[in-house]
Amino acid sequence: MSNQQPLVEVNQLTKFFNIGKGQTLKAVNNINFGIQQGETLGVVGESGCGKSTAGRTILRLYEPTSGEVRFNGTDIYKLNGSKLKAMRREMQMIFQDPYASLNPRMTVSDIIGEPLLIHNMSSSRAERKKRVEDLLDMVGLNPDHATRYPHEFSGGQRQRIGIARALAVNPKFIICDEPISALDVSIQAQVVNLLQDLQKELGLTYLFIAHDLSMVKHISDRVAVMYLGKVVELAKSEELYANPQHPYTRALLSAIPVPDPAVEANKERIVLQGDLPSPINPPSGCHFRTRCPLATEKCAAVEPELLETKDGHFAACHYI
Repeated sequence: MSNQQPLVEVNQLTKFFNIGKGQTLKAVNNINFGIQQGETLGVVGESGCGKSTAGRTILRLYEPTSGEVRFNGTDIYKLNGSKLKAMRREMQMIFQDPYASLNPRMTVSDIIGEPLLIHNMSSSRAERKKRVEDLLDMVGLNPDHATRYPHEFSGGQRQRIGIARALAVNPKFIICDEPISALDVSIQAQVVNLLQDLQKELGLTYLFIAHDLSMVKHISDRVAVMYLGKVVELAKSEELYANPQHPYTRALLSAIPVPDPAVEANKERIVLQGDLPSPINPPSGCHFRTRCPLATEKCAAVEPELLETKDGHFAACHYI
């Protein structure tokens, strides 16, 4: 980590949902991290661990329960009106499902051009048309596609339209919320390579949410591992994959198939016992203890802090 101020700082961010009958779903529970300008931070974990909720709360699509998110030093939760609208230009999102996130009644030109209208970023229809064509070209689509509707495209093409829409307002920071999980495997690498090319070309900063650990390793500079609303490990990508310290991270990584049959046959697979506990009633102490082979009474009584175990490598476990 460099000593400069991160572009995005997430401090003690918490998001609980009241689900009625006096019950609270603890989706994101006191998470902390920073993302440097031009960096990609990957966020991984099982379904239901709070990854997408964290992303949406960082962008203020959900209002936080507590905590702060600073963008370029400004706490975005204290903004409103025109200042919040101006901040929205800087931070955009690429959604998981390219089928659900595009309005089926709008042409591609209207979908990509809409943010330009909302933020008054084009002075004429001709200027907007030119910008839409440039954006389509940037994401590898034909400018002639502008007059078509979303149902006329494949999933990979639709996701490229979603990426073009996110880029329309020249953001600095983009949250990619499982942007490839709904796509065919053959298309996933193309979309990830496109995101990497755009990052180099435009100087973008990404928060890349996924559950495919091999793809996260490919695109991320650093990786945060989440479990039941908590960050349990955070390290540089190469370091995390070479030297996982948290028992949960080790179990996740042991499930990644190795292309070499001989290595795969002899690889130790760590199978977690039991099911993921409910975020409505998470275990006391360490949330992972009910499935952890190392768990002791201390784990039930005391919640481990996310501490730096070696340079730039953080883990939350009493037995590291």
